Amino acid sequence: MGTVLSLAGGLGLTVFGLGSADQAVASFDAASWVWSKAKGEVARINGVTAKVDTRVDVPKARGHEVQIVQNDKFVIMRDVTTGAIGSMNLTTLQEYWAASSTSGIGVRVALHEDSVFVIDAVQGSVQQLDPRTLGPVGNPLRFPPGIAGGVFDGEGKLWIASPTEGTVSAVTPATIASAATDQTASTPQRVRTESVAPAAHDLTLSTLDDGVAVLNRTNNALAVVKGSEPGFANTTLPLAGPGTLAPRTDGKQVPVTVPDSRHVYIVGDRRVAADFQVPGDGEGLQPAVAWQGYFYVADDSGQVHVFNSAGQRQKDISFPNPGGKLELEVREGYLFINAPGSSIARVVDASHAVRTVDKYAGDVLGSDRPPVPPQAPPPPPKPKKPVVSKPSAPRNVRAAAGNAEARVTWQAAQDNNAVITRYVVVGAGRTFQVGADQRALTVTGLVNGQTYQFAVSAVNKKGQGPSRTSNAVKPTSEVPDAPAAVTAEAKPDGTVVVSWPPANGQGLEIRRYTVTAISEGGSAPIGDSAEASLTIKDGQLEYGKQYAFTVVSVNERGAGSKASPVSGSVVPFTKPGAPEGTDAATAGDQAGSIQVAWQPAADNGRPITKYVVSGGGKSLDVTDGTAATLTGFDAGATVAVEVRAVNEAGEGEPGTATAKTVALPRITGTGVDATFNTATVKFSVDAGGGTASCSVASSGGGGSASGNCSSLKVTGLKPSTAYTFTITAKNAAGTVTAQSKGTTDNLYGIATCKNGQNGETATYCDKDVSGRNGNEIFSVTRQDDDKQVGWAKPGTRLQAYCKKSGESIYAYIYNNEKRSTWWIQVNYSGKNYIPWAWLNLEGGDDLNDLPTC
Repeated sequence: MGTVLSLAGGLGLTVFGLGSADQAVASFDAASWVWSKAKGEVARINGVTAKVDTRVDVPKARGHEVQIVQNDKFVIMRDVTTGAIGSMNLTTLQEYWAASSTSGIGVRVALHEDSVFVIDAVQGSVQQLDPRTLGPVGNPLRFPPGIAGGVFDGEGKLWIASPTEGTVSAVTPATIASAATDQTASTPQRVRTESVAPAAHDLTLSTLDDGVAVLNRTNNALAVVKGSEPGFANTTLPLAGPGTLAPRTDGKQVPVTVPDSRHVYIVGDRRVAADFQVPGDGEGLQPAVAWQGYFYVADDSGQVHVFNSAGQRQKDISFPNPGGKLELEVREGYLFINAPGSSIARVVDASHAVRTVDKYAGDVLGSDRPPVPPQAPPPPPKPKKPVVSKPSAPRNVRAAAGNAEARVTWQAAQDNNAVITRYVVVGAGRTFQVGADQRALTVTGLVNGQTYQFAVSAVNKKGQGPSRTSNAVKPTSEVPDAPAAVTAEAKPDGTVVVSWPPANGQGLEIRRYTVTAISEGGSAPIGDSAEASLTIKDGQLEYGKQYAFTVVSVNERGAGSKASPVSGSVVPFTKPGAPEGTDAATAGDQAGSIQVAWQPAADNGRPITKYVVSGGGKSLDVTDGTAATLTGFDAGATVAVEVRAVNEAGEGEPGTATAKTVALPRITGTGVDATFNTATVKFSVDAGGGTASCSVASSGGGGSASGNCSSLKVTGLKPSTAYTFTITAKNAAGTVTAQSKGTTDNLYGIATCKNGQNGETATYCDKDVSGRNGNEIFSVTRQDDDKQVGWAKPGTRLQAYCKKSGESIYAYIYNNEKRSTWWIQVNYSGKNYIPWAWLNLEGGDDLNDLPTC
């Protein structure tokens, strides 16, 4: 019943849902689509039922980070690892289209009604797309490189922050014409820009129902821009470290989270309305999310800490083994909390009641319950808290003169275990604050020919560290040209090579070039070079994150050029990390095999194309999933396994594990408990790591049994008989046998003759009665006086050996009208015979319990 479609060259989607295509993902309120990383599926959670009603398989994104934006018409997905973008039209499900972006962190997508934007934060490009086709709408809007934000407010305005300018801007989308005309009636417009901070301060934003809140992370000022009001309201906060904001704020109070101190401040009406401490250790707090007057703060440990509007702690929401950072989104009257790395999500309603969602549930029509990926290993124990102190002096503090200005650059100070909040630059009689992610400052208003120096120091929660002073510079109009073009190339060893043509020194020698790396929300010098290229060492840039570069040329007099044009974006990468949680186990149902499972490895900037599973001279490539079975080994072999992830850079370090193949079973007999006609054979079986089936057969044509591998009861045996019991155990590796011996118990019968009530019957069974009476014993199977060997008193217990046919004997009333031609050989003066009519066998008087003589 599922509807199957695909994105040509894109994400490749398979949809399973409630029935027909339009039912499967029809536009419902109170629903949210969430990502499951390990399975490579996006699932729609119905907020009312707290159940998954539709799942979409996205195999090409399995194990990747995926960003999802959604409304009632469309779901837009961006694979962060590959840059692929996919669109699902929830109204028709008729079309899927593919688009692409630069891979890595630094590009995001935003959606409001019929408007999609791709925000390239590194390049400063904001491009609108048509969600039906993912084709461009108009020309991109250009901002300075290193922007932040790119989130819609409740009124449909897209807000962009520019740290290098200290501004925040609102963008209104172009109107998308109907599908019939497929034309646009307008182009996206930048409709408002507010200067909310000094230039080169770190900015982060959270959109509101109508407007935006912008946090200046350098001076702790929160600016609130309301869509219907001019200007903005500023509130300075007592933050002990850099603050963070959730991308979207529900309600009128804005929560500001300081991960370093685990503190949250609630800001409303230009004041701190409440604040609270979040329990726990470490800096792994995500920004607090406001929902219906409560505040939800996710921790990397898998806890969501909950507080009311007064800052009072409520019951936490726990995610065991979340497998990564939690995702919190307020949508359609519910708060949805997703653990992309596990099977669990939670739905919180307007009354703050919490319900659990099984994302892997198998009750979605058209889909089977997917195999559960291996569980992530428990986190390592938390290290002891390090000693915290003021930061060190910044490194490589340099100044380059310009025309009536100077550009000061430096590399990061050591934070000494407390996040750096800002840098302080002192020089030219002024003091400047610069964002921790900027690390460059252009000081204007200087006098050409006058000498200037600049001291730079870093600040963290412990205070201001020591300063380092730049070289002396004299501003001059004789500045070199900037390099005309800059290119960057990420190498497989983790390095990035930035190159450019030599700049024109305008008659003076170019002594060095300063290279600045631009990333989402920041730009910072990364190194200097005397040549027209710079190789940035492995580890200086973050794998999987986008960077672009500008270059400033500096001449022999210390004068610097303007910055070059921005290079294209690159994503540093290297070989993948070792797969975590690698585990190997005996394949109990398959001879010579072991099962291997693992958690996805860190891709380190490039998609993992396969895993190579090897051990014992065998190797297997796995291109889908995180589990495999290696075969072809000897029984009971110990196999050391390695799992290596492969990406564009090659094979990474291995995850290792050891397991044994299923061995032949081993049987240990522990005894035989026999009755006269049964034997319980007791034994234990080492199944060799597999599952064994067992049976027992008796010698001499006796019975057999199968089943339990600890004891089996064999029936149909004969009394007083020695048996050999052959025990058989079988598993995937083969079959083995062992033997136990035992003898059945003797079978006894009771000589039975009961006198009647009257006359001769009253003494018939007495020994001294003349003529025939019961319980007479003969050496033959007939009543021959010459062959009589004796008489058994009624109630005498006689051992029975076997049965033999003979003269018919009728016991009349003296033994329940028993009549038979069978005689029983008994232990009476040797082996002699008594009619079965006069002998009642113990255990049910069953002749079949005796062999034939």
